[in-house]
This record gives sequence, structure tokens and C-alpha cells, in this order.
Amino acid sequence: MSTDAPRTIPVQRAFDDDHPVAPWQERIRISAFVPFSTVDWPGSAAAVVFLQGCPWRCGYCQNPQLQARIDPPSTSWQAIEGTLRQRTNWLDSVVFSGGEPTTDRALPDAVRAVMDMGYRTGLHTGGAYPERLAGLLPLLDWVGFDIKADAAHYDSITGAPGSALRAMRSARLLLASGVACEFRMTYHSALLSELAVLRAADLLATLGVRRFVLQEFRPEGVTNALAPHTGISERLLRELDTRFPLFGVRRADGNPGCGQISGR
Repeated sequence: MSTDAPRTIPVQRAFDDDHPVAPWQERIRISAFVPFSTVDWPGSAAAVVFLQGCPWRCGYCQNPQLQARIDPPSTSWQAIEGTLRQRTNWLDSVVFSGGEPTTDRALPDAVRAVMDMGYRTGLHTGGAYPERLAGLLPLLDWVGFDIKADAAHYDSITGAPGSALRAMRSARLLLASGVACEFRMTYHSALLSELAVLRAADLLATLGVRRFVLQEFRPEGVTNALAPHTGISERLLRELDTRFPLFGVRRADGNPGCGQISGR
């Protein structure tokens, strides 16, 4: 769910036999850990924990290696916690990403552990598990929500029947919770038409979304063979800008406008 593919960073091993390991710490499936990021939670200095597992198979996914939960964890929760405890002067938040992090049933325990260390908590999600998200929202300070398409094209993007209903239920739960959030959509011109993007934007605006970011497709990490992406038209950007009080675009080429949010 992150705007960048995960970079596995060695972390210092911590804790010994005098610090017992909780059952959830044994179960959690960590794929990668980034000890510092300024892009995974805009405006926040965050560490990012990438968890294994995702029920969806989006063709443009940058982290396809995280979809299945078959690889052994890259590191332990105890090691990550040891690193986080040493970085409280440099970080203010921890973001859980994936994959789809709510796939991991140990996630609530990990979020509570981060809270106990004094960090703010963030989540990247596509809303695949609304019931689990509902339980997490009281623990979260911020959510980056990935909208995949308009309702008519959701299942074709995710490869999962019923994904639109799950995502929309999760979106409504998030908006009703009052938790700070950013809704964003990855755009590949060969996978989704501009009209489909605008239909999705209209629905989000009706639900009350205030902050929306269009993320241009980036090929890094993508393993599927896709037709060429032809870019984002200025017309599409103008239309989206009229629908949200806060709108931004993150371009694949990293130009100076990347990530900037315009407000009305």
C-alpha cells in the first residue's frame, strides 16, 4: 500500500530470554521494515512495517511478493520494537503497510504495542476486511485508503469478486470514524479510463472525502506485463480538482509537483 516498494532494512536484534515473547509476536508475518520515511504518512516522520498477505491481485501491484503468506518473516517483532525504542527522538509515527496489513490478525496487537511506546499510528489499506478495520479505527491516528476503481471496474482491477462492496463499506466506516485520512487511487491509463476515475471520484465526494490524491502508475516492482501507460491528462486533473477541497497528484517521474496538495 505504500507509495514505494519496501526496502528490507536490517534491524538490531533486541530482547533476550528475560523478555518473554507474546503469542501474537510469534504469529505476525513481517516482510520488511523501513526505519525512516517521509512519504508513507505525508507530513510525518514515520517508520513503516510491511506485513505479508493480500486477498487481491491488482495488476499494477508494486509489492506482489507480499500477496501470499508463505515466506518466512524477514525479521521479528522484538527486533523492530528494539529499533523503535531507540528512535523515539527521531520518529513520531509508525505506519503499517503491505500487502493488505489487515490480513494479519496480529495487527491490532502490534498497533497497541506501538501506541504504548508513544508513537502515533498509521495504516495503509484497501479496505478488504471491513470488520477488522472497524476494530482498528479506534487505535489509529491516520489512514491512507487505496481506492482501486469505480464500482463497475473494481473486480476486474482486484481480481476478487465482491471487492467493491468490501471497499465501500470500509470507506464509509473510515469516514464515519473521524480518523484523519487520505484517499488515493493508482492510475494506469490502459487499466482504467478517465471516465471510470471520475465516477469513482464522484462517489467519494458524495461520501464526504476531502483529501484525494491521484497516484500515477510506477513500474518498479510490477511483475505483470501491462500495456503502456500514456500518462495523466490535464483535463483529468482539472476535473478531479473541482471535486475535492484538497487534491493532489503524485507523478511517476518525481517532478516538483509530486505529492503537492492544492486546496480550495
